[in-house]
Amino acid sequence: MGRVLVVDDDPSVRYSLKRLFTSRGFEVELARSAEEALSKIKRSSPDAVIMDIRMPGMDGLEALRRIKEIDPKLPVIVATAYGTTDTAIEAVKRGAYDYILKPFDIPTLQDLVQKAVQAGRMMRGYVGLEGERVFGEGEMLIGNSPAMQEVYKLIGQVAPTDMTVLIQGESGTGKELVARAIYTHSRRADKPFLPVNCAALPEPLLESELFGHERSALTGAYTRRIGKFEQCDGGTIFLDEIGDMPLSTQAKLMRVLQEGEIQRLGGTESIKVDVRIIAATNKDLKKLIAEGRFREDLYYRLNVVTIKLPPLRERKEDIPLLARYFLERELKRVDKTIIGFDDGAIEKLMEHDWPGNVRELENVIKRAVVVCHEPIITADDILIERVELRRVEERSTEELLDELFRRAVESGVNDPMRWIERELIVRALRRTKGNQSQAARLLGMSRTTLRDKIRSYGITLDFKVE
Repeated sequence: MGRVLVVDDDPSVRYSLKRLFTSRGFEVELARSAEEALSKIKRSSPDAVIMDIRMPGMDGLEALRRIKEIDPKLPVIVATAYGTTDTAIEAVKRGAYDYILKPFDIPTLQDLVQKAVQAGRMMRGYVGLEGERVFGEGEMLIGNSPAMQEVYKLIGQVAPTDMTVLIQGESGTGKELVARAIYTHSRRADKPFLPVNCAALPEPLLESELFGHERSALTGAYTRRIGKFEQCDGGTIFLDEIGDMPLSTQAKLMRVLQEGEIQRLGGTESIKVDVRIIAATNKDLKKLIAEGRFREDLYYRLNVVTIKLPPLRERKEDIPLLARYFLERELKRVDKTIIGFDDGAIEKLMEHDWPGNVRELENVIKRAVVVCHEPIITADDILIERVELRRVEERSTEELLDELFRRAVESGVNDPMRWIERELIVRALRRTKGNQSQAARLLGMSRTTLRDKIRSYGITLDFKVE
């Protein structure tokens, strides 16, 4: 899972957090002061830090400054009581990954630490182009096909600039990896790289995530929150699935691109930000413009440089290279000796059309490593699910809403709105394995409101609750 350093002068907090995160598979180190924490970070930098903002001796802001001098890409989560939130917000402005209030909401803290660890690894993980040598946990863009050579050329041309980049391609083609490659080779590589999935959050929460909010701007917003654009000042923000961004949020993004400033939800102050934007989508944005679901002016602002990633079925000559690459990566994680693929295995890989693209191929190779009991992978080890159903992500929001409304009407319910809301709540709870805090965030409501609706609809939590 990763290594977390907990910095707090309260021994009960250190002990509790160590128990919590150890039980979740993390390796946990403890420090009772900022000075001790700095000493440990100098010896071996962890994947994330949870640090109290107020401790005897060196204060949290000074400690944060020194941590960033040692490791600029180390995510630091500052913990604060209600009375010190202004200091915590200042810490975020100075480079902290985020802050959390004491006493901790455990599901929120767990979610935040997991995201911080992932963000840190993305910032630190070097992404090399074909022909480069990559060490450690670095990743590579693989392929010798003419289409991929064009991708490498564009990355090399655009990376040293501050141009906005739009990456287009089907799901699984490697859009995030291309975004990270641009960041890795850019002049902002020593600054933050923060990804935001525009399809994963409802409209109010997406705007809060991007632009922040003032106190009481949203239900349950008891304090001011700094958004990703402020956190990422000087760095790069990756807006994944931008085709799913609501129109109202698109208007606010236009202001960032035009004026270089944001306004928090519920606020009146204009805040200058210096952020490079890389966006990605698997949608046809011109079609969305024609349907009135994407702003034409935003499209032209984003479309300064477009990198189009080919689907794997259009560059099949790269499949043997990719298969070998994924095999070597997987063998670093398992205790097996496999020297490669026989001709039958390669032939089977070449015959498939790969609707899930490179991501699907990677998963097939991982399964092959598990089931293979010989020194070489054969066709029998290549297990490919031949699913002909249309992928959900390719269906438009309108199609999904039409289907949901049809099901509500055909079921004969008296109140379709309540039926649809109940269905959404049940699915959010299933997706989060019963974690009500995470489900409430997905649904754009407070945890208290969610609990009331669970009781009102008689929803039984008959699955694992965490």
